[in-house]
Amino acid sequence: MVNRFIENPIITTQDISPSQPDFVVECVMNPSTFSFGGKTWLLLRVAERPIQKKGIISVPILDEGGSFNILEFAKDDPNVDLTDSRLVRYKNTTYLSTISHLQLVCSEDDVHFYEPKDHQPTKIFGSGSLETFGIEDCRVTLIDGVYYLTYTQVSKHGVGVGLMSTTDWQNFSREGMILPPHNKDCALFEEKIDGEYYCLHRPSGVGVGGNFIWIATSENLTHWGNHQCILHTRKGMWDSERVGAGATPIKTKEGWLSIYHGADENNRYCLGAVLLDLKNPSKVLARSYHPLLEPTADYEKLGFFSNVVFTNGHLVNGDNIILYYGASDQVICGATLSIESILLDLKVTY
Repeated sequence: MVNRFIENPIITTQDISPSQPDFVVECVMNPSTFSFGGKTWLLLRVAERPIQKKGIISVPILDEGGSFNILEFAKDDPNVDLTDSRLVRYKNTTYLSTISHLQLVCSEDDVHFYEPKDHQPTKIFGSGSLETFGIEDCRVTLIDGVYYLTYTQVSKHGVGVGLMSTTDWQNFSREGMILPPHNKDCALFEEKIDGEYYCLHRPSGVGVGGNFIWIATSENLTHWGNHQCILHTRKGMWDSERVGAGATPIKTKEGWLSIYHGADENNRYCLGAVLLDLKNPSKVLARSYHPLLEPTADYEKLGFFSNVVFTNGHLVNGDNIILYYGASDQVICGATLSIESILLDLKVTY
């Protein structure tokens, strides 16, 4: 059902230059995808940090004006917890070990990507008090000639969903936080349904509740209501611990097809599909029993955070899906899928 690109991985950390001369790119991951100006574009998440000194862990954060500040902690300090490669915990405060921004790259053949010299900007950074720890994992949706970017805002205040929009990829309107902490994995539907915008999102429950997929509606894309939980985790299965939306749901004759990620108790991330009703997308019609894509290749099993496949973007041409995904939180890969094959599998196994 899934055919990985033979060129995988198609983008590595060596292909992306750091934003600062004294920084190093640790990860490129979780791209969104769109067509613009006759080219295929990826909007990558690039995670970087200062070149590390012996015995010291250096943590980058942004001030509200957009300038970098570097915090340094001794690795042998008993108050420092480095058990999770993604985090640095010091006493009662948690920082990210890297800081992320969004990076534009383009391609003429859907496989070989490069940073264009004739387009500015190619890097989008966090801004303001809600993005001091960076911006992450963007989804791009084209609605009525406007590209909408839903992305994760990270700061000491928490993790929420931000919204930007652009028509030319040079000038951006920032709408601020549209879904407050703790929330992420927001994917907009590509058209209104019965006069309203729809989105999938993933609030996180602490204690009661869990990491489930919700749906909401809006009249203006900034104020969201009618929140409903539509997809729970499934005990003992590949998506037992958390689920989250991928890219923009695909409109098919059978319903809205959404490729989503799920993780188990070992933090192994796979991709599956869910089919939602065309007129009432809060109604789940079918759901993958087995993953569509799971980490089996070496570049998916070994990396900065191993055993991960994670997608925010795809291109659709008839029955064909070109799926771009991050692997092991470190590299970018591609694969092709058939919509009809996915729908048939859902009918057979649901």
